[in-house]
Amino acid sequence: MAGRAGGDMATLRRRWFWPVAAAAAILLVSGFVLVEPKAAGDASVRVMTYNLRGVNDPPPRDWRTRLPLVRRLLREHDPDLLGVQEARWHQVRDLARTLPEYRWIGLGSQGGTRDQFLAIFYRERRFEVLDFDHFWLSDTPSVIGSATWGNRYVRMVTWAKFRDRRTGTVFYQANTHLDNLSAGSRVRSARLILDRVRGFQAGAPVVLTGDFNDTAGASPAYAILTGPGALRDTWTAGRHGPQYRTENHWEPPEPGGRRIDWILVRGRVRTVWAEIDPYRAGGVHPSDHDPVIARLAFRR
Repeated sequence: MAGRAGGDMATLRRRWFWPVAAAAAILLVSGFVLVEPKAAGDASVRVMTYNLRGVNDPPPRDWRTRLPLVRRLLREHDPDLLGVQEARWHQVRDLARTLPEYRWIGLGSQGGTRDQFLAIFYRERRFEVLDFDHFWLSDTPSVIGSATWGNRYVRMVTWAKFRDRRTGTVFYQANTHLDNLSAGSRVRSARLILDRVRGFQAGAPVVLTGDFNDTAGASPAYAILTGPGALRDTWTAGRHGPQYRTENHWEPPEPGGRRIDWILVRGRVRTVWAEIDPYRAGGVHPSDHDPVIARLAFRR
């Protein structure tokens, strides 16, 4: 399924726009390391992965209260590609209205609009969709809504094959959300995802976004996905900002905390910059996860 995407608040961080000549410079503001946004005509691709928190929490954690903060984050980082997790149908529609220059690809994990979406939003004028599909993290990956590995929630992957109209590069993005309770399910899911990624067009770069519910650098799922001949973690592959726990639990930022939300890549992809944004406003969190953003350069 594909569809067309569309006060004064204290902040913990803000972005300063420098001249293009200072593109590599880093600015320290209130303890956060910020990098200059991409310049017009830049061939790099800005990717964001974000667990939106889909359940109906009471105020101030309800979606209506959080949506303006999510919109601010999207304006701030201006991603070319956005992979969201835990999105419900009404949240996907709100993002579509927020992002009128984007289209999206997604399907409810139990079919149609039911349950969670692992939607991929992409900038329509820049990217052409060559192919897309979904598969379920189970023994029957083609069966919609299937769950056979002990996971309570249905888990799946949405993927798309793109052509960058600016550079002609053909690449893939896959987006997923592994199980929060079953370690065995996470291991089998990682193996299936890696197998499917290896089946993508040979030589084409791959970007894998997701909430993996496992610690980067210290979990079996991470070891499988980043093992020899597999994918690379953009966080460790290039320069990055301060590390924070990406699942924030509605609490203040935890420097050096666990990263369970990752952006992985395969192929000729260079990480220019990666960051975790622990933005809050007036005591309100946009989500119980913080987004991870990576600026990537596809090399020929």
